[in-house]
Amino acid sequence: MRFLDAASLLDSGPLQFPRRIERLLWHLGFSDVSNIDGSGDEGGDILALHKGETWVIQCKWKRHGAVGADAVDEVARARDHYRAHKAVVVTNTRFSPDARKRVANLARLGPGILLWGGTDLTTSFDRVPPRFGQVTPRPYQTEALQELTADLDASGRALLVLATGLGKTVVGGEMIAAHLRRVPQDQVLVVAHAKDLVQQLERALWRHLPKAVPTRLLTGDTRPDDLSGLTCATVGSALSAARFGYRPGLVMIDEAHHVGEEGQYDELLELLSSARHLGVTATPWRGDKHDITHQLGAPSFSLGIEEGMRRGYLAQVDYRLFVDDIDWDIVREASDHSYGLAELNAKLFLPQRDEAIRDELANAWAGTRNPRAIVFCRTIEHAERLADMLRRTPLWSGALAIHAGLAKRERQNRLLAFRAGEVPILTAIDILNEGVDVPDVNILCFARVTHSRRIFVQQLGRGLRLREGKERVTVLDFVSDLRRIAAALKLKRALDGDGEIETLAKITPSNIDFSDQKVATLMDEWIKDAASLETAYDEHRLQFPSTRAHQE
Repeated sequence: MRFLDAASLLDSGPLQFPRRIERLLWHLGFSDVSNIDGSGDEGGDILALHKGETWVIQCKWKRHGAVGADAVDEVARARDHYRAHKAVVVTNTRFSPDARKRVANLARLGPGILLWGGTDLTTSFDRVPPRFGQVTPRPYQTEALQELTADLDASGRALLVLATGLGKTVVGGEMIAAHLRRVPQDQVLVVAHAKDLVQQLERALWRHLPKAVPTRLLTGDTRPDDLSGLTCATVGSALSAARFGYRPGLVMIDEAHHVGEEGQYDELLELLSSARHLGVTATPWRGDKHDITHQLGAPSFSLGIEEGMRRGYLAQVDYRLFVDDIDWDIVREASDHSYGLAELNAKLFLPQRDEAIRDELANAWAGTRNPRAIVFCRTIEHAERLADMLRRTPLWSGALAIHAGLAKRERQNRLLAFRAGEVPILTAIDILNEGVDVPDVNILCFARVTHSRRIFVQQLGRGLRLREGKERVTVLDFVSDLRRIAAALKLKRALDGDGEIETLAKITPSNIDFSDQKVATLMDEWIKDAASLETAYDEHRLQFPSTRAHQE
């Protein structure tokens, strides 16, 4: 069964039908396709971009009968609400004469509304190429594919570690495609820890699959009876299916750092022990120190941020650490006393005002071509407050906050507006850490965030993804945690390191500087005496060398 043949259109039901339309839109060349269906959707089910224009789509699945004029009125309302350029009503059946008459009447008043019926859908499906597009792996991705395949063939398990922006989902998608070429009728399971991420994964994997391969979601909201082809599932839903006999031939675990020695992932992999296990992650470090190689083996292939930047596969970085508000009395005191890390952070870094962050952001903005910025904050309250302050600057009047406190639809709408260039700056919490692609961003700002090695790599990676016209990203880091300084110094040493590297083109070197060089010298000496500081816990106790030499 294909995902858009007559039988699948009829059998998909009202929940699966919009998903099938999303996939068709990708095949037709749309981008940023987002499902906004639900209570309060104002008549829209899908938002998408095509050639710079926003489209809103209303999906009407029916067992039989025609779609009436009410659907046309709904999508007209949605077009106005979302300020879309074009609007479409799509159905698996047909439209009534009243619906077509309403479209004709509305066309006299403004932009027209399109009607896509079941015959239109199957015709469009038949016309698109068998695959979404040809994927050409980069050299390191080809090497990764070879190493992963060798480990899967040898032991049935493999682990890929690729920094954010280097295309781990591309490699995972090509591994799935290769598996299905070898075993065309096999079932493939892709697992993630969150429903939003599962939905994003299914979209990302479409481009790697022939259009004849069906895909579906398996979450708490959707429980399809047929799990042929590719199934993208939350871990709990996948575990339930496995307990009832579901046995795919390949299991891919995205964001594999969530795998723990015990719990749902452990039971799932045990039940599916006969399948091949492929883990992919950008950040293999776990907060509980559990080694994920217990389940997935040693990394088959690994490429981190530092090496990705040195090879020219990630944007170069102009990294500026702002440590102007150091309490020097504490610096002198710290050489004579032992402090817990959390205690030292609280004492050492004096609070920095949001106005200082705004001013430095303005300086970076003025020196950046086509600037687009994300500001990472510590709390929802801080993100909202900072967005409100930024909006008072005319240039940034469209700045918005994005966080888990917003409804999913509103988050998607704001993210789509940012991608479309309508929102210049987003202030964010952890909502942009995993599974979100914003390659246009070229300014990142860390506004006094608490350091976590995993989150730091994820957030920094949001700005490192290359695209046409973008070579560098500016990072403004208003430091409030010694571990962040350790991370930046580690990155600096790696980028300054010697050795033969692959060079794609003439690359302007990255730059990592402190706002106060006296702080840089002192911190560099401190960090050398605390080599493991970057991943230390809050209770870790530190005592630093004497500061007398720096005072003389």
